[in-house]
Amino acid sequence: MNIKNAQKEVDDWINAHGVRYFNELTNMAQLTEEVGEVARIIARRYGEQSEKESDKDKDLGEELSDVVFVVLCLANQTGIDLQEAFDKKMHKKTKRDHNRHHNNEKLK
Repeated sequence: MNIKNAQKEVDDWINAHGVRYFNELTNMAQLTEEVGEVARIIARRYGEQSEKESDKDKDLGEELSDVVFVVLCLANQTGIDLQEAFDKKMHKKTKRDHNRHHNNEKLK
């Protein structure tokens, strides 16, 4: 996925199907809600909690996509080029963490 293209696709969708972006605070609340739905699936499907019958049909990929959608909305409405920011972050993490995890005894 090219993030720049995904940002444009979300913006085009908002302009074609939405009235406008929700404000930043509303989108932050939406993001929190969507992350909570991801956490619920992870906790019950992969963690120690038992999965309720009503949760068994929940699609983790769909919920993760909801998170990505709201993040892209927030980036668009705050003027962030998320592709540029992501590329910068990956460069920073690669430089900083190149040997860090290989030397972590907890991961061996």
